[in-house]
Amino acid sequence: MIRADFAIRHIRQLVACAGPAPRRGAAQADAPIVADGAVASLDGRIAFSGADRDFARDVQLAGDARIIDGRPFSVVPGFVDAHTHAVFAGDRGDELRRRLAGATYAQIAAEGGGIVSTVRATRAASREELVAATRGRLDEMLACGTTTAEIKSGYGLELESELKMLRAVAELSRSHSMDLVATFLGAHEVPGEYRARRDEYVTLVAREMVPAVAAERLAEWCDVFCETGVFTPDESARVLEAGIARGLKPRIHADELGPSGGSLVAARVGARSADHLIFVPEEGIAAMARANVAATLLPNAAFYLKLGRFAPARDLIRAGVPVALATDVNPGGGFSPSMPFAMTLACFAMGLTFEEALVGATINAAWSLDRHDEIGSLEPGKQMDAVLVAGDAIDLIRVGAASIRAVVKRGTIVWGNA
Repeated sequence: MIRADFAIRHIRQLVACAGPAPRRGAAQADAPIVADGAVASLDGRIAFSGADRDFARDVQLAGDARIIDGRPFSVVPGFVDAHTHAVFAGDRGDELRRRLAGATYAQIAAEGGGIVSTVRATRAASREELVAATRGRLDEMLACGTTTAEIKSGYGLELESELKMLRAVAELSRSHSMDLVATFLGAHEVPGEYRARRDEYVTLVAREMVPAVAAERLAEWCDVFCETGVFTPDESARVLEAGIARGLKPRIHADELGPSGGSLVAARVGARSADHLIFVPEEGIAAMARANVAATLLPNAAFYLKLGRFAPARDLIRAGVPVALATDVNPGGGFSPSMPFAMTLACFAMGLTFEEALVGATINAAWSLDRHDEIGSLEPGKQMDAVLVAGDAIDLIRVGAASIRAVVKRGTIVWGNA
């Protein structure tokens, strides 16, 4: 018999997203529904997932087991938010008002706003202040069903400030219910003091920041913002290759504001993920498909930045590129902490089916962070991270409705009730 100390029984719709990762092409939509399902765990690990009739035959519950009546709910895996900038100080609400009045992102940045504005505030903040501010953002994300999130540095742009941000991520990872994955993004922008000597800044990132981050084991990933006017393809490759040499796995901001060459760099260095991709060219898509690079798409950012277009998700799927989703939580354009909102935009602005979007928010997002053996689907051996949805699973994309009733992390309800 299978032993369990936590169970959800008679689930209206169980969508486990079980199976190999990543999902690509037609398999991106592989998310079958089990009616009258059940899922159970022992010590935070899934022990059973399937039909309730099989649960009744195969599972033995501990005397003090927590049992939830799943008849009102659908259950899906906890969401994996694979791209965020959740650690920062300051507020850029004034920039939002300006964009709503017609100013562009590039115009605001040229006038000293954008990333540089957040850098000033973040440099001035203490680690304790960053932790306190970020904790509230993580609480919002958790309430929206996110159980694992990636967080980047990149608002320090000097060694001590970058380390301060990553140390804040480490502290939050130890104390918050969510699992956090840290990414070093010292190459997020060229700081003002290096604008006239940008090559020196690239050298600083590659030769001083990367080794310092690696020495403290503060990050798993290394990222760079490959964009016209920010970092060139060659500069981006230089930073990522420095990270690889120090054990930091590569990912990249690519082709967000124009065809920057970032998708080609991703393929060249073997990045696990290229992110944004709003202007990814055909040759970039083909290169990503050949190199097995995930496309982490951020429709919330395209929406709030008023870019007038979204990433070509259907072209990516047709080419066999695994598609993941993320919120891009950040102070300037990632205003929603909600993975269900990202799924909604993926469906209605990028042409994904609900099943493709759900896979993108769960198992493919987990693969993009190299966590697919632990999270992203509800199958035995993985962490018991789940979202309880009132009604059918597709009700997740009813924006503004209170569809999420509870969030489970490692077999414990950490938000809501059921």
